Amino acid sequence: MARPLEQDGAVYRRRDTNFWWMRYRDRTGILRKESTGVRDWQAAQKKLRERPQARDGNILDIVRKGESLNFGQWADFFLENYSKPPIREPKTHAANLRATLHLKRAFAARRLFDVTADDIELFLRERLCQRVRTKTTNGYNDRGTIKPATVHQELRVLRRMLNVAVRKKLLPSNPCSSVEFPVAIKRLFKPHYVTWSEQQRIERHSPPHLRNIVRILTETGLRINKELLSMRKDQLDIANATVWIPDSKTENGVAEVPLTPIAVDAFHRQLSTAGPGDWLFPSPRTIGHLRSVKKVWRTALRKAQVSYFRIYDLRSTYATRLSAGGVADEWVVQLLRQGNSDVFKKYSQMKLAMKREALEKLNRRANEMLVSQAQSVSVDGGFGTVLVQ
Repeated sequence: MARPLEQDGAVYRRRDTNFWWMRYRDRTGILRKESTGVRDWQAAQKKLRERPQARDGNILDIVRKGESLNFGQWADFFLENYSKPPIREPKTHAANLRATLHLKRAFAARRLFDVTADDIELFLRERLCQRVRTKTTNGYNDRGTIKPATVHQELRVLRRMLNVAVRKKLLPSNPCSSVEFPVAIKRLFKPHYVTWSEQQRIERHSPPHLRNIVRILTETGLRINKELLSMRKDQLDIANATVWIPDSKTENGVAEVPLTPIAVDAFHRQLSTAGPGDWLFPSPRTIGHLRSVKKVWRTALRKAQVSYFRIYDLRSTYATRLSAGGVADEWVVQLLRQGNSDVFKKYSQMKLAMKREALEKLNRRANEMLVSQAQSVSVDGGFGTVLVQ
């Protein structure tokens, strides 16, 4: 009687190495022998147990490829296939290139499988101690230390890079999930809520096209660069008070957006100043649409004596005003055209600013009034009375 085949394999020693080796059979029954790359017997047994699981899941070749792939090769593959347009925006790809440059300096020669959470935390601490270097005609100048937000961005790029590797079965898990950022980031992405008085001051000190942009963003929640500045006139339907967004940051962003009367008036004003071209916000210098309003936005805030904040926060202001007006959170997410409701959490935090604004309108002396000092007046449309001084 023939001996049964070893389906789960075995771990053994070889004379010419200190590492444990393992043997197992693939789906076709062929015996495979390879090094575990570890000296500990328990760790070798763990790697051996992973082989039959990968074999039964038909991902054995992918797992073996992931163990031999180094970080530099995977970083180049990620930038080429998961970072360039149209997968990601050009600005996002540029940020990924800058972050990957520093990541490859630290991990390029290492195997992707060998990058651990401790290695990543050590890299973060070293980056936080480095200084910014700028190149000039006289050489390099060292400036202040690198900001924690910059290092945090590099961690985010690394996390996404390894998440893709996990999804493709090249890694069993993402080591970034066990990494704790060594520095607390304050106000990293906390949006600024624009009060109505602030908005009026900004509009008074803004040129006509920026004034229209402010009103449209606070009334519709459009994305400034991707959706509004690149808008064509044929996307507007003034008669039905809607605007069509054919291209957006996410799939949920492609939709028809309803307009309020203030937004319709702002679009009317912009149409009268845009000229005969196809673009709603034409560029005065080049053929095409306006690319950015950062400079004129900063100037308007300075003239209005308002502390600088991103113009993108006007989208957050739109969401906050909807929420404060009693609109249900799920409907606010729909109006924002977000696919994930977790994004609404950063908008809902701004309700505190609106609550403080409401508390400032309280009559502090209302409870100190005596009944004899108050007068009884009728309330329109009701049967009760209110006390007035």
